[in-house]
Amino acid sequence: MMTRIKKYRAAAFLLALFSLSAPVLAADRVTGETFATRSDVIAPHAMAATSHPLATQIALDTMKKGGNAVDAAIAANAALGLMEPTGNGIGGDLFAIVWDAKTQSLHGLNASGRSPRSLNLEWFIENGHTSIPKYGPLPVSVPGTVDGWFQLHGRFGRLPMKDILQPTIDYARNGHPVHEYIQYGWKRNVERLSSYPGFVEQMTMGGRAPEVGELWKNPNLANTLERIANEGRDVFYKGDIARVIGDYMQANGGFLSYEDLAAHESTWVTPESVNYRGYDVWELPPNGQGIAALQMLNILERHDVAALGFGSVDYIHLFLEAKKLAFEDRARFYADPDFMDVSVARLLSKEYAAERDSLIDMNRAAKEYPHGDPAALRQGDTIYLTTADAEGNMVSLIQSNYRGMGSGMTPPGLGFVLQDRGELFSLEAGHPNSYAPGKRPFHTIIPAFITRDGKPWISFGLMGGDMQPQGHVQIVVNLVDFGMGLQEAGDAPRIYHWGSSEPTGESMQNGGTTALETGFDYAVIRELVKRGHTVQVDVGDFGGYQAIMKHPEYGVYFGASESRKDGQAAGY
Repeated sequence: MMTRIKKYRAAAFLLALFSLSAPVLAADRVTGETFATRSDVIAPHAMAATSHPLATQIALDTMKKGGNAVDAAIAANAALGLMEPTGNGIGGDLFAIVWDAKTQSLHGLNASGRSPRSLNLEWFIENGHTSIPKYGPLPVSVPGTVDGWFQLHGRFGRLPMKDILQPTIDYARNGHPVHEYIQYGWKRNVERLSSYPGFVEQMTMGGRAPEVGELWKNPNLANTLERIANEGRDVFYKGDIARVIGDYMQANGGFLSYEDLAAHESTWVTPESVNYRGYDVWELPPNGQGIAALQMLNILERHDVAALGFGSVDYIHLFLEAKKLAFEDRARFYADPDFMDVSVARLLSKEYAAERDSLIDMNRAAKEYPHGDPAALRQGDTIYLTTADAEGNMVSLIQSNYRGMGSGMTPPGLGFVLQDRGELFSLEAGHPNSYAPGKRPFHTIIPAFITRDGKPWISFGLMGGDMQPQGHVQIVVNLVDFGMGLQEAGDAPRIYHWGSSEPTGESMQNGGTTALETGFDYAVIRELVKRGHTVQVDVGDFGGYQAIMKHPEYGVYFGASESRKDGQAAGY
């Protein structure tokens, strides 16, 4: 993401910064809001929306060849690992929500990996660590993506895995032209990861990032994917690939072992939901952060958001305070579900939302909030893609290495970087998310889905660290409260708040900081400052959105893609 601009508290400086905030348009739009970049994409049979046009085309080609939405999602995810290694790859983890048209039901998959079994909290403390390093061998956890592919494919897939992965294998051997946004991130990753063994040799072109339009080839990844396609998931977790990863990590100061990979398995989970003004919004349960979006929606539902108006002072203030409240609970309670000590049902109850909402002062920003007490009244850098097929199946899938290209640890001859998700463990003893052997870390990546009256409506996601639940809420509110179209809802200027307490143990930083994207009125900014918010201009960090909607009356698909990046929604 682009470097943040220095923050200013004084209204005079804010006036100067926001005086150019109005969107610049070539002409007035015939339909829709002025900030909308284009109309929705509409197609009768199938739709794919990904963060790279070539991946979108691969997804559509897969469905045209007889594959379904799950096959297409796997094919697109494989392509993105090659074409957008700045956000994902088979060294990372995966989460998905699948609408199965046959059973008319939703299914959730948690394909995140666990920490090495030979590493524990005491080792970090004894070796002087106050937090887990961002890069290198120590934050590496088991990569869950490949198993996630085979879990999805085994339950719902149709085409042979070889056919699904072949387009990416071909691009990896023959090359594809690098896009501008991806090249920008690639350069930044090269600067910080080149010291790690294997990275320069496999993920650069002679020590540099590819240029915009330059063909990038990754023959090592082509060979790895070909083996996976031909030999199945076990070659990655119990075969030669697992041995290469284990040997490499042990030789370079790491703890991840062959045995850790061999023991890995994904988990099918039941998605969690809240009803927001007649729409059921679905997220996956922890160890991800998806239920933070649901907690925020429960608080917002208690207010007449539509009457407040998009971009108004009261709406932004309410949104920010709801976010702070939910994130305090996120920091204290969210973790590997085997280690959580509170009920998700209680966190998502309307009664608990009322308790939390009562803490909000609409005239003043809170500098800190306590986490809630959900047990007290208990009753018992990333890619996102979505696909939909002619039978009505829909997939909401998100996948990531974390921190761009991941840890920097790049096993020899395999063509991918291992993730650094283990950084998100806490080193606070007794915390639900504290480091432990064989444990899943707190996760930021979350897919989402919306149904209405038991029928599928929208499959969507908005990637980008802790922006994700904030972005999910803004999309839902834009659609439901402000009546925006699918593309408009993603193009609308966004709000991003950071500085709440974190699952790693960090406390709220004096109320945190709010970044408002270009397009908000200066008078609103000035009033937010008066209410005690710290506001800054930000030209990045607002996430990446993709969505597919099944029209409830006409049965056709609408698609939308993030205008801030290089993605594409397309159908046939």
